[in-house]
Amino acid sequence: MTESLPVSRTTDFGVAKLMPDVDRERAWLLTVDGAPQSYVDLDEPTHLEFEYARRLGHVLDLAAEDGRPLDVLHLGGGALTLPRYLAATRPGSRQDVVEADRGLLDLVAEHLPLPPDAAITLHTADARAWLEAAPDDSADVLVADVFGGSRVPAHLTSLAYAREAERVLRADGVYLANLADTAPFAFLRSQLATFAALFEELVLVAEPAVLRGRRFGNAVLVAAHRPFDTAALARRTAADAFPARVEHGLGVRRFTGDARPVTDEDAVPSPVPPEGAFGIG
Repeated sequence: MTESLPVSRTTDFGVAKLMPDVDRERAWLLTVDGAPQSYVDLDEPTHLEFEYARRLGHVLDLAAEDGRPLDVLHLGGGALTLPRYLAATRPGSRQDVVEADRGLLDLVAEHLPLPPDAAITLHTADARAWLEAAPDDSADVLVADVFGGSRVPAHLTSLAYAREAERVLRADGVYLANLADTAPFAFLRSQLATFAALFEELVLVAEPAVLRGRRFGNAVLVAAHRPFDTAALARRTAADAFPARVEHGLGVRRFTGDARPVTDEDAVPSPVPPEGAFGIG
């Protein structure tokens, strides 16, 4: 067996590194400026290493009946972990991936090529600009996993952005986002308030320690115009190696408190993670 070697390249927005996993023959970790971005196992695309990715995967599994192909828009590309997952779990799905860093896409395409039969189209563009030009009612699912370094960009947090997401989603569509915050949760609460202004159903998924403010971490936001199967989602997240809590209804409203929707004028990026929060040792 030929030993896989790390790859490092300066891309459009930072220094990207692909590091092989010594325990899995064709698995790779992608970092950008030291922050872990994606993990991909080329031989087992349904393997989701990161806990937040597993939670996003659970939502995708429950977004429609098993195996049904979906039209999915991904804002943020990384190493294309979730597009690969959907291509394997929902064959025939049509997926668009929007990633601002062309150099990163080139690196991933060169070293972690997509399966030839995967209907995944890559676009180099700013996520919001691409979303604003996308057709009405064109997506079953919209996945937002955009981090500039380790922060969600401000222009992807406002009511105007959320309104574009709602426009692009079909009536029974599902929006899901990977966010990050810690107590007092000014950012996360504002995101809940923003999406509550447009969507009837909100779900929040995160580790209990994160929701209690004991540490900085990821939280998955789910928004839809229809009830989501939160019981099934709770069962799946509870079975993970790092169990998560699923909040919805009154729990989400209590967590949101008196937070207000975000306008473009007052939008800010997600907070800077504390030293070592997402680092690789």
